[in-house]
Amino acid sequence: MKVPENLKYTKEHEWAKVEGDVAIVGITDFAQDQLSDIVYVELPEVGAKVRQGEPFGTVEAVKAVSDLYSPVTGEVIEVNQKLADQPELVNQDPYGEGWMIKVKLQDPSEVERLMSAEEYKKLIEEES
Repeated sequence: MKVPENLKYTKEHEWAKVEGDVAIVGITDFAQDQLSDIVYVELPEVGAKVRQGEPFGTVEAVKAVSDLYSPVTGEVIEVNQKLADQPELVNQDPYGEGWMIKVKLQDPSEVERLMSAEEYKKLIEEES
C-alpha cells in the first residue's frame, strides 16, 4: 500500500494535501483497495461547506457504498469533474488523478489533528 509521507490522513481513510490555505482531499490507496472497483462517486457542489469528520459525499463500489468524511472544515472550491465519467481514476491513481475535492480551509490548525503517514501505516496494519 502506498502511503505518501507528504499527506495527512483520517481514521476513515481519507487523505489531505495542504497547499497554503487549500486542502486537496481524496481516499487512500488502502480504501480504494478495500472497496475494489469504484463505479460512482457522489461529491458536493462547489460552494458547499464541509466540516471535519462529517460526510461530504459517497463512493459506490461493486461491493458497497461508503460515506466520504472530510478531513478539514471549509468551503469546497473545486470538484474533480473527471470522476463523473471516470470513477475508476480513484482506483488507478488515488493520490493523483483520483483526487475528489479542494477545500479552502476555515481553520488551518485542524490539520494538526490528522494522522501522519507513520500513524496511518500503523492503523492500516491493525486493520489488515
